[in-house]
Amino acid sequence: MSGPSVAEIRAVAQPQSTMDRRSGEHWAGLLYMRRLSVYVTWALAKTPITPNQATGLMILCGVLAGVVLALPGLAAAVGAALLVQVYLLLDCSDGELARWTGRTSITGVYLDRVGHYFAEAALLIGLGFRASETLPDWYTVLGFTAALGAILIKAETDLVDVARARSGLIAATEASAGQFRSRGLGLARKAAAALQFHRIVQAVELSLLVVLAAILDLMVGGQAVTRVLVVACAVVAVVQLILHLVSILASRRLS
Repeated sequence: MSGPSVAEIRAVAQPQSTMDRRSGEHWAGLLYMRRLSVYVTWALAKTPITPNQATGLMILCGVLAGVVLALPGLAAAVGAALLVQVYLLLDCSDGELARWTGRTSITGVYLDRVGHYFAEAALLIGLGFRASETLPDWYTVLGFTAALGAILIKAETDLVDVARARSGLIAATEASAGQFRSRGLGLARKAAAALQFHRIVQAVELSLLVVLAAILDLMVGGQAVTRVLVVACAVVAVVQLILHLVSILASRRLS
């Protein structure tokens, strides 16, 4: 027995409901990663690796990317970016493997969320260390500030469902996130969503920006561009933390 084919796994692990979704899927997943992840899922299905163990590998890659990013030089920036791509690949494959094996679980969902917290925080902390001339200095502090902001932004989102569950309500729908008590706030949220400035503190986008910054630093000498990126990440994280909280409180997600 040679095991299931890629087509068989794709039919079960990548249902149309998953491939058609937009809000819960990263643009890189929609653009190319789902085309690759099914082959990784096919390979993992031939091993004893469980979906939760695949998620554990995802978390390890995300944290390791932050460690590598803390090292100087363009090679470290490229290495961190590649590790983030592996992290995203495993982020797609762990759920696919769970659907194929019938091992979907609350633990898996929880670990997946923890992985996103850890990876983004590790990258931002690593970026702060990378930009620092002495340890610690203000860039180190700004890296930790950005990491804390990124974690709290995710916590604000997750705590909506916690609050609803403790009130005996079902999870908030996607539609409720776009429903506001004030028309002005609704327009402001749409404008912020169109600008996509919050993505600067997310793993995939940040890893690519770091590579670009490393190239520019190599061209001009020093770490000026990387340091500007650290400051930008800290500012965006703090501003987005406040705006996201206001957005939640003004929306229908808590009603």
